[in-house]
Amino acid sequence: MTVAAILKQKGHDVVTVSAKTTLAEACDILAARRIGAVVVVDETTHIRGILSERDIVRAIAREGAKALAASVDAFMTHDVVTCSEGDTIDRVMQAMTAGRFRHVPVADNGRLKGLISIGDVVKRRIEQVERDAEELRAYITAA
Repeated sequence: MTVAAILKQKGHDVVTVSAKTTLAEACDILAARRIGAVVVVDETTHIRGILSERDIVRAIAREGAKALAASVDAFMTHDVVTCSEGDTIDRVMQAMTAGRFRHVPVADNGRLKGLISIGDVVKRRIEQVERDAEELRAYITAA
């Protein structure tokens, strides 16, 4: 299964913020939307970074409550690992495991096209394993 198949089911909507958004505003967005990360984009939807709950925890641990008044640009992950719609779930899982992150923006020439989370990947992988097991059971009973 590819990233495109996940996005076809899930949709292409992504919660984004600008680099000038404050950390407090980003926290409000994460809490209100019940999500774990926002993608930081410019006015042309080019990916500039990603801000996760982990980034926020590190910012507050390092700077205390005053970090909440700073812009997300100061704390976001700047070197964002992305994937394309043609990538496989296995490739995305490998990248997430190697990099120890839970969200991967889907990009086309640097422009944001979607967002894949570890939950999306695990859900689709379980569906695939269950389909394979059912096909194997059907094959065995037919033999």
